[in-house]
Amino acid sequence: MTRDVVVVGGGHNGLVAACYLARAGLDVEVIERDTVLGGAVSTVERWPGVHVDRGSSLHVMIRHTGIVEDLDLASCGLDYVDVDPWAVSWHDGGALRFAVDVDETCASIAAVCGAESADAYGGFVDEWSPRVDALLAAFGGPPSIGSLGRAFWPLGRAGATIARDFLQPADALLDATFADERLKAPLAWWAAQAGPPPHEPGTAPMLATALLMHRRAPGRPRGGSGMLTVALGRRLGRLGGTVRTGDGVISLQRQGKGWSVSTESGDRIDTRRVLSACHVATLFDVLGESHRRAQLRIGTGMGMVLRVLTDRLPPYSIEVDGAHRGMQLLAPTRQVLRSAYGDFLRGDVPSDPPLLVMTPTATDPSLAPAGRHVVTIWAQWHPRDLPWDDLRQRETDRLVASLDRHAPGFESSVVDTLLQTPADLDRELGLHAGNVMHLEMTLDAMFALRPLPGWSSYRSPLPGLYLCGASTHPGGGVSGASGRSAARVLLRDLRRWRR
Repeated sequence: MTRDVVVVGGGHNGLVAACYLARAGLDVEVIERDTVLGGAVSTVERWPGVHVDRGSSLHVMIRHTGIVEDLDLASCGLDYVDVDPWAVSWHDGGALRFAVDVDETCASIAAVCGAESADAYGGFVDEWSPRVDALLAAFGGPPSIGSLGRAFWPLGRAGATIARDFLQPADALLDATFADERLKAPLAWWAAQAGPPPHEPGTAPMLATALLMHRRAPGRPRGGSGMLTVALGRRLGRLGGTVRTGDGVISLQRQGKGWSVSTESGDRIDTRRVLSACHVATLFDVLGESHRRAQLRIGTGMGMVLRVLTDRLPPYSIEVDGAHRGMQLLAPTRQVLRSAYGDFLRGDVPSDPPLLVMTPTATDPSLAPAGRHVVTIWAQWHPRDLPWDDLRQRETDRLVASLDRHAPGFESSVVDTLLQTPADLDRELGLHAGNVMHLEMTLDAMFALRPLPGWSSYRSPLPGLYLCGASTHPGGGVSGASGRSAARVLLRDLRRWRR
C-alpha cells in the first residue's frame, strides 16, 4: 500500500493536519494505536449510559484559531455549548464570578474585593489584550525569529519592557497589578494549568491567556470533548482521507526517498512523507532512536483527574448564578499552590491539593441519565513514579473530601468514581510520565526549543519526516494550531520539491 502522507497518531492535532493535507489533494492515512480516536480529546462510556471525557473537557484556544470554521466542523456534528461564566472561585466574603463580559466580571470583583481591585482588573485587560493578540499570532505558525518579530511588531518598539513582562513569573505580574489575595489566587491557579507553578519565570503569558475567555466563551462540545475529534474524522473522510484505529505504528524506516511504515498488525505502508502527531518520545522509539529521550524535558509528572458519578451537582456553600457551567477554581490562596508544588518536588502527593472542578452535565444533560451527573476533579503536581495502584483509594478519598470541604454534602452524592492517575494517563493515552502537555511548558522547552533544537518548526532532521502535536510549538492544550502549521510546512516543502 502506498500513501502520499501517513499521519502517526489520531489526536486532534494529527486529525487537523490530515484534513488540511487531504483538502490539498493528498492521499492521507491516519494511524492510531488506540481503538478510540482522539487521544486526550476523546469521550467514552465509563458507566452504563454515562459518557466521560478521557482528557480535556473545556476548549479555549481552538475557538480563537478559526480552524473549526475553516473546516466547517459544524456540518460534521460539532456543536459547542458556550460556557459563561467561565470560572467561579469561592472565598471568605463571597464568590468571584468570571464572565465573558468584562464589566460583569469587574462588578463581581468589586463586590468581593472592592472597587480598586475591579479597576485594576479592567486595566489588566486593557494592557494585556494587545499582548495576547501577539501571543496568538506567534502560536499560529513556526517559531522563527522572523515570525515572532512579525507577531510582536504591532506592540511597538518597547521591546525590552515587553520581553521583561513576558519573562516574569505570573506571581510577579499578579503582585504588581492586584492587592487582594482572593483575586490573585484563582488567576494564579489558571496560570498554573500549563504545568509550571506561577512563581516560575515565563509564566506571565499563561496568566494572560485568561483574557481570551473575555473575547469568546470557552466551549464544551455537545456530546463530550471527543465530538471535536469525531467531527475531524468525519471531515477527513469526506475529503477522501482514511483513518485506521487499533493498529499502532511500531517502526518507521527510510525507504529510498520516502518512508516505510510498519504497524502492529503486520501491515506495511510506503509513503512519501510521514507526519508524527504522537508524543515525541514515542516517535523516537519507533525510529529506533530511544537514546534521544534523555534530551527531552518530559518531567516527572503533572496531575491527575478523578471522574465522579453523582446524583446531584456539588452544593457549594455560596450560591452563584451559573456556578456549575465552567471551571470551579478551588484554590483559596496561592500558598495552597506553593505547598502542593513543594510536596511534588519532594516526590510526594499534595496533602492539600488545589482543585479545578468541572461539571459537564450541567450544560449537557445528554452525557448521563436523568438524576445522574459527572463531576471532574483535576488536581495538579502528582509524581508519576509512585505506587499508584496502592495509593488509588487513598487519593480518591482525599479528593472527594477536599471537594466536600468546599461543597458540604458532596461526599454523600457520590455514586461511583474513576481515578486517572499519572500512571493511568501514561498507559491509556500515551502521555509519558503522565504529563498532559507531553513536555514541560518551561522556557527551555518552548518555541524553537520544542521538542529539541533541530527538531522544531515541525520539521525533523530526517528528510520527509514532520512533527506536530503537544510535543511541538505552541505546546499542549486544545488548539489544533500545530496540526495546521505542520500541514502548511509540509505542503510548502512539497511545492518546492516539485519545482
